[in-house]
Amino acid sequence: MRIAALVIGLLFCLGAVLDAFQTIILPRRPVGRLRITRVFFLLTWKPWVWLGGRLRSAKVREQMYSLYGPAALLVLFVVWALSLTVAYALLYFGLGMPFNDPVHPVTALGQLKSCLYVSGTTIFTLGLGDVQPASWLARMLIVLEAGTGLGFVALVIGYVPVLYGAFSSREIAVALLDARAGSPPTAGELLSRHSFKGGDLALMTLLAEWERWCAATLETHISYPLLCYYRSQHDNQSWLSALVAVMDTCALLITALDLQKDGGPSTRQAQLTFAIARHTLVDLGHVFHRERREAALLAAPLTRLTDEEYARLCELLAVAGYSLCGDGLEAHERLTGLRQLYEPQAMAMAEYLRPELPKWVPPAGKQKGVWGKIAELRSPAAIADTLAARWREEH
Repeated sequence: MRIAALVIGLLFCLGAVLDAFQTIILPRRPVGRLRITRVFFLLTWKPWVWLGGRLRSAKVREQMYSLYGPAALLVLFVVWALSLTVAYALLYFGLGMPFNDPVHPVTALGQLKSCLYVSGTTIFTLGLGDVQPASWLARMLIVLEAGTGLGFVALVIGYVPVLYGAFSSREIAVALLDARAGSPPTAGELLSRHSFKGGDLALMTLLAEWERWCAATLETHISYPLLCYYRSQHDNQSWLSALVAVMDTCALLITALDLQKDGGPSTRQAQLTFAIARHTLVDLGHVFHRERREAALLAAPLTRLTDEEYARLCELLAVAGYSLCGDGLEAHERLTGLRQLYEPQAMAMAEYLRPELPKWVPPAGKQKGVWGKIAELRSPAAIADTLAARWREEH
């Protein structure tokens, strides 16, 4: 029994240390299907989603989903600490309980309790000293465990600021998209709000910023997958929906809109942004092992853009002054072909993380938000109304 405890304790210790190393320190995708972190997410996220799905209120449900990321971070720290405590306790027990403990009797259960007590006080560097090691090997192991606990605390202290710094950088671009693409964002609204003179250059600048955003998100979220569970501060915002809205915009610019005819820039920036955005979606899908679901969605017809919604999209773009490449059917076919490169991955991620993917155009009859009203203040009609109101006040 003691040999088995020694082997299990060694495996637990190596597993916990390796998992913490891959999760916190290693700047690349963690590997291994039996990692503690991966098993933890598998055992907790699906029940959490199931409980959230039982809630009728969408607002309350989204609030519940938003609690998972921070709560999982804290619980994961506890799981690592408990794993290390139990691992070292099994090592002590496997060595024959080399301690002088006046409290617990010299039985197998009493020795195990003593080992757990010594391991717990050592991993948290309490150093009470009421239980004395009785061998040189036990003393060395206690020193090693104390060093492990101190290093674990230092990693936790350094890990949290890095995690929240990456989260803050991600959310800044998502919040800024609100004024440019609506809330929730849509590709039609993003293009419509950039239909002013010089708006094409502003749109290319925005896509260049999102190209860098995708690269930064790809780096941080693969190294720290826990960030994917963190929700935005507002219920109608999501990093995944914002990313898909930008990809929808790039898809329209690449396949359906004739920018050269309208005197706008080339689609080079849209192609660059689309490429890195798709790379981000695909790699994050690999992190969460969504390959099978992506393949199933790829074999099924695309449903995000219906014929009715596409007609509304063409009407909105025509009002904004954009021209389609060729006839509407040809542009629709090219757009559908490009959508097959990223929509299955986006839908697979949305099914797992449970945000709502964006529409292509704002819902019919939706009132304009604050940003839409501000934009209208510069229109000729708004200026005329303002001058007329001033004239009435003066006369």
